[in-house]
Amino acid sequence: MIFIGNHVSVSKGYAAMGRHALSLGGDTFAFFPRNPRGGRSKAAAPEDMAALRQLLAKNGFGKLVVHGAYTMNVCAAKEEVRANSLEMLRDDLIRLQALPGNYYNFHPGCHTGQGAQTATAQIAAALAAAVHDAEEISGLPLQNTILLETMAGKGSEVGGTFEELQAVLTQAAQLGGDALSARLGVCLDTCHVWDGGYDIQNDLDGVLRAFDRVIGLKKLRAVHLNDSKNPCGSHKDRHEKLGQGSIGAEALRAVVRHPLLQDRPFILETPNDDAGYRTEIQTVREWMA
Repeated sequence: MIFIGNHVSVSKGYAAMGRHALSLGGDTFAFFPRNPRGGRSKAAAPEDMAALRQLLAKNGFGKLVVHGAYTMNVCAAKEEVRANSLEMLRDDLIRLQALPGNYYNFHPGCHTGQGAQTATAQIAAALAAAVHDAEEISGLPLQNTILLETMAGKGSEVGGTFEELQAVLTQAAQLGGDALSARLGVCLDTCHVWDGGYDIQNDLDGVLRAFDRVIGLKKLRAVHLNDSKNPCGSHKDRHEKLGQGSIGAEALRAVVRHPLLQDRPFILETPNDDAGYRTEIQTVREWMA
């Protein structure tokens, strides 16, 4: 069994997000704690956070997959961009201390000409610094697990290969030890890995073996379930509705049903409205039956 849901808006509050997800048939969901394009996040009332926690427990939700802002780039060439991105990361982690036991997922970033080797070191350093500060400011150990997202490898994106993600995880562990390493994982995006050249349509088992060999399947904590508008290896990152893209329904059904991917939250990021997400959630449930 997997948990299935989609992105919902935090604009009406935290408990409202849970009710919205339920209305669509979901038992997990994703949200941006701030504007996806950056900017400050609204303060959350403790009672609103508590109401969401109660709703999740009552309705048997899986772990949530909170998403960092798209503009966050902790490996940018410009120091000011890196500093602002680190502040966003730190602020998100502190805020989410009140919503424990979930996942915080973010795009590793773009090296903007510095090269992947420099970028992976910067991402690792940012993770170590942000977690240290979040724990110090909140007075609590980190309450959630941070996920690096697999990327399509367009432009100077970091994370287009499993090896680049593992480089970040390894260097972060060197900086923060076992305690930090235990709080880091990966979110596998089906569109991104496909666009990045991993053929999950014809060789899903092989892709998962490669992931296990390089990173370890125990680090694969969540899945973004998306079809793609592009052929395998295009490095373009264009999401499509389930079954309407080049990956196709049969291959995505195999992902949902794969025994090595069970008990994880699956998040839809397809180009849909509420009605479309409700339909896709029902489709995924039928695939699981």
